[in-house]
Amino acid sequence: MDLSFDLWGNALVSGVLLGGFYAAVTIGVSISFGMLDIVNIAHPAFIILGSYTAYIANSVFGIDPILASVVLTPAFYLLGVAIYTIYDLSFERRGDAAIRGLAFFFGLLFITEVTLSLTFGVDYRMVEAPYIGPSLHWGVIELPLRLLIPCLVSLLLIALLQAFMSHTFVGRAVQAVAQDPFALRLMGANPSRIKRIAFGLSIASASVAGAILIIIQPVEPSIARDYIGRIFAICVMGGLGSFAGTVSAAMALGIVESFTATFYGPSWSPAIAFGFLLLTLAIRPAGLFGRR
Repeated sequence: MDLSFDLWGNALVSGVLLGGFYAAVTIGVSISFGMLDIVNIAHPAFIILGSYTAYIANSVFGIDPILASVVLTPAFYLLGVAIYTIYDLSFERRGDAAIRGLAFFFGLLFITEVTLSLTFGVDYRMVEAPYIGPSLHWGVIELPLRLLIPCLVSLLLIALLQAFMSHTFVGRAVQAVAQDPFALRLMGANPSRIKRIAFGLSIASASVAGAILIIIQPVEPSIARDYIGRIFAICVMGGLGSFAGTVSAAMALGIVESFTATFYGPSWSPAIAFGFLLLTLAIRPAGLFGRR
């Protein structure tokens, strides 16, 4: 009975902490796909780019990876603004955003991956920090700091984004721009400018998510592909554009994966997780919280 409690308790805690990580890597897609209707399948590649920038700051300058990612968020924001400007001029204004826009992000995904491979090779890279390795113990429950710290940083990031979306004019405009751009113009806001800001925020979040990823596990350029399915699954399951739904879906997926890996083996985790996604959507087609 003690062994069973140990397994169940630690599997639950690990699942919650893993869910915090999933929430961080998904929140950018919740903005771009959920609020702007932009299917940015290259988002995981920008997360890996964030991992490598954190790696450089940590290995060359000895800076904490999370601190480095926060310092670099303005650079990632400007990158997102530049990417959306190209996307807007080339596709949205011409009405070609559906297929050609998707191809555009496919191209960005592979260009980023190839560039990172040519620059850093295909060897796994990792960072060093005081919280990588130690754990807190609460009875028989173990709290690895390499999961706990990223989970707390993820929740703080999402809370700040939620506050921005809820309490600023620009934030409320971002939530409205995909639904009725004409009404937004009547309120004196330029939809293209609002989308540019929102997409910049989406890519800026990838800087922090990338640092969280490389803290949790070593990374190499092609690892971005492993997260494309999970990211969009969480975004859809939580309800497009809902931050609360994203966190809830990420936690649920993390717990399901953790229990599956603990009791049945890691190889079953993806199948069980996506089976859980299909079951959730069969019961609630609009996701846990519906579309905002």
